[in-house]
Amino acid sequence: MIEIPKQLKGPNGFPNFIHLAWTQALNLPQPTPVQYDIARWLANGPDRQVTMAFRGVGKSFLASALVVYSLLLDPSLNIMVVSASRDRADDFSGFCFMMMHRLGALTAGMLPSEDQRSSKIKFDVREAPPGHAPSVFSLGINSQLSGQRADIIIADDVSTSANSVSQVMREKIHTATREFTSILKPGGGRIIYLGTPHTEQDLLHGLPERGFTTRIWPAEVPPKALQIKQGSNLAPMIREQIQDGATVGTPTDPQRFDEDELELKKLEGRSYYAMQFLLDHSLSDQDRYCLKINHLIVDDLDKERCYQHYVYAQDPDLRWTDLHNVGFNGDYFHRPFKREGEMVKYQVIVMSIDPSGKGRDETSYSVVAHQAGTLFVLDNGGEVGGFEEPVLRKLAQVAKKYKVNAILVESNFGMGMFSNLLKPILISEGWPCSIEEVRQHRNKMVRICDTLEPLVGNRKLVFDKGVIERDWSSTQHYPPDKRVSYTLMHQFSRATRKPMLRHDDRLDSLAMACHYWVESVAIDAQRSLAKFRKRQVDKQLKEYLKVAPGQLIIGGGKSKGTSWIRTR
Repeated sequence: MIEIPKQLKGPNGFPNFIHLAWTQALNLPQPTPVQYDIARWLANGPDRQVTMAFRGVGKSFLASALVVYSLLLDPSLNIMVVSASRDRADDFSGFCFMMMHRLGALTAGMLPSEDQRSSKIKFDVREAPPGHAPSVFSLGINSQLSGQRADIIIADDVSTSANSVSQVMREKIHTATREFTSILKPGGGRIIYLGTPHTEQDLLHGLPERGFTTRIWPAEVPPKALQIKQGSNLAPMIREQIQDGATVGTPTDPQRFDEDELELKKLEGRSYYAMQFLLDHSLSDQDRYCLKINHLIVDDLDKERCYQHYVYAQDPDLRWTDLHNVGFNGDYFHRPFKREGEMVKYQVIVMSIDPSGKGRDETSYSVVAHQAGTLFVLDNGGEVGGFEEPVLRKLAQVAKKYKVNAILVESNFGMGMFSNLLKPILISEGWPCSIEEVRQHRNKMVRICDTLEPLVGNRKLVFDKGVIERDWSSTQHYPPDKRVSYTLMHQFSRATRKPMLRHDDRLDSLAMACHYWVESVAIDAQRSLAKFRKRQVDKQLKEYLKVAPGQLIIGGGKSKGTSWIRTR
C-alpha cells in the first residue's frame, strides 16, 4: 500500500503534485499561477467540466498529471483517454506512463508487475484489481467506443481543424462523444474535456447545453464585450485581475506569454488570435458573415441550357446530403423546390480569371452563365501558379469546355501581360474567344460582398452540384490544416467586409464574373416566365384549331356567355 504524503491530499493536493512533477520528473520550471489555477479546477471542479485555455498553457501536461495523481489516490480507477487521433491519445497515455517512472519513490509502487499490462496504449498500476479494462487506456475519437468502461474520461482535443472542417465531420464527433455517458461505470464518474476551439463551430461550444460547466483562461485580459459574453465562464482569477485594475490586453500568465510574445502571436491573424488565445467562441460571430450557404440553390445543371425559373425553399427534404459541407453548423445545400418553364439556352456565358503571382495564392477562375436575371455558376477552381503554360492551357480548356463567349481578366497584376500570354493558347486549343481586361479600384472584400450579397439574398445565384463536389476534391493536395481555406465554400461562408480570409482567390473570381451581370440581373425572371406561359397558351390554341377546324366566334356570337365556341 502506497503511503501518500498529507501535502498531496485535500484541495491543494493536486497543485502540490504538479509542483513535484514539473520540477522533479519533467525538469520544467515551477508551474505558473494559471497552471496552478487550472490544476485546482481539474481536481476539484464538477464531474462534467470543460477546460478552455489559451494554446500553449500546458493543458495536456496537466491532464496527464491528473491521471497519475488520481491513480495514486485510488488504484482501482479505470481512466480512458480520447483524442482526435489514436496516435495523439497514445502519446497522452504514454506520457502518463513515463511520468510514473520519473517520479521516483512516490510512484515506484504504482509501476505494473510482470503479469500486468504495461504499454503506452494501455497499462495497469500495481494495486489495480483484475479486470477487463486497464488502469489507463487510449483511443481515437473514431475508434470503437461502445463496450468500453471507465470511471474517468479525459477528452483531450477531440476536435481539430483537420477533423471538423465540415458539418458532417462535426456531427460524427458529436455522435461519438455522446457515447461517453454510457461508458461511465454505474454510480457516476467524471468526463473532462480539454481544448482550444479550432473552428467557429467547435464541439466545445455546445457542451454547456449537455450539462457541462465551462471555465475559460484567455492569454490576456479580454475586451469588455468579450468579458460580458464569457460571463461566469471566465476564470475567477482573471476576474480578480480585472477587479484589481488589470487593463484590457494585460497578459494573464506573463511567465508563459508576455506582451512581446503575444504580439508575435497576433501576427498569425486576428481571427486566429481571437480563437486560440482569447477563446472568443461567440457564435454571434456568424452574424458578421454576409453570404449564407443556406440561401444557395444547388442543382444538377446542364452546361448549355437551364430552366427559365428556379423556386427556392429551405426545406429539410431538399437538402443535398452527399455534398462535403465546410459551412457552419446548420448550413445545408438545397435543391430547388421547383423548376419552371422550359429548358432554354443560356444567353451568354463568361469566364473570369484572377491571375496569381508567386506565393501561396492561386490563379482562380469562375464560369458563370446568365439567363433572364438569374446567374448560373457552372465551374470554379484554382491552379497553383500564374503565368506558366500548364496553367494557361488548363484555363483555355475550361473556356472551350463551356463555350464561353468572353473571358474577363483581372488586370491589376501584370498590366495586361496575362491576357497576351493567354490569347495564343486559346487559339491553339481551338477557342479564340474575346478577352476583356477588368481593373478593380474598390476595397476587395467590400466589392465582393456588395456584388454577391444581393444575388444570394434574392436567390439569383444557382450553383451546379459539380462545382461543390470539385471544390473540396481540388484542394486535397494542400496540407490538411490549410486545404479548407482554399475552398470556395469556406471563402464564401466566411466573407466579411473586413479582410479576414487567409485566401480569397476563388471567391474573388466568382464576384468578378457575377459583377459583369449586375445590371442584367435586374430583369425579372417572373416576367420572362409570364411571357413564356402566354406563348404556350397561344401555341396550344393553334394546335387546337388544327384538329378541330370550324368557325370561331369571338365575344359570344351564336353561344352567348362563352369566349371560345366551335360551330359546324
